[in-house]
Parts: sequence; C-alpha cells; structure tokens
Amino acid sequence: MGYDTAAKTDVDSVVPEEWGGMWFLKEELETDDIGISVLELEPDGMGKEHDETHTGQEEVYYVVAGAVEIELSDADETVRLETDEAIRLDSDETRQIFNRGDERAKLVLVGAPL
Repeated sequence: MGYDTAAKTDVDSVVPEEWGGMWFLKEELETDDIGISVLELEPDGMGKEHDETHTGQEEVYYVVAGAVEIELSDADETVRLETDEAIRLDSDETRQIFNRGDERAKLVLVGAPL
C-alpha cells in the first residue's frame, strides 16, 4: 500500500490529560525519516524543555489553534506563535513550549531526519 493513515485517537497520549495531551503518530504512520506529533496544551500548560542534539533532528512547530510561547534558552529569547504560524528549530536549540493564553492550544510537531 502506498499510504498510511492515523488519528490521534489511535495512540495513547504521553502527556497527562490535565496538561492537554501529546500523541506521537510516527509508528502509526510507519514513517521512516520524519516524526509527527499532535500537542495540545491547556492554559498554563507547558511542554518539556529539551533539545534534539542526540537525534540530530530539526523540528517544525505549526500552531493549529490558540497561541504559544516558545522559550529558546540558548538564544535567551521567547518567540510567540499564533494560529497558522510556524517555527523551525535547529537540533541543538534548547526549547520549551508554554501556553500562557486563556484557551487550549493545538500544534502539529514535525521532526526530521530521524
């Protein structure tokens, strides 16, 4: 078959429900070289601070709904993204996503190469 489909309901969230949810779809989609995830953050929710130095992958975050702030520790900067905006991050950039708004934020996260 030349394609695969997946929904976030096909996998369990790796983030506690009170923070929102995060669903990794790489295995469900059987991708070889890219990772794709859906992240939802409740107001005052936050993602894990991390970089991807160990994997060498760059990441793209696309905001589907709401707004988030991404703290970039290495750059000593915070980038605000709203609906329909995206950011690309180098693998060695330390980052953490925050929802400091009043509504749930929803993002699609893509990383490559894996």
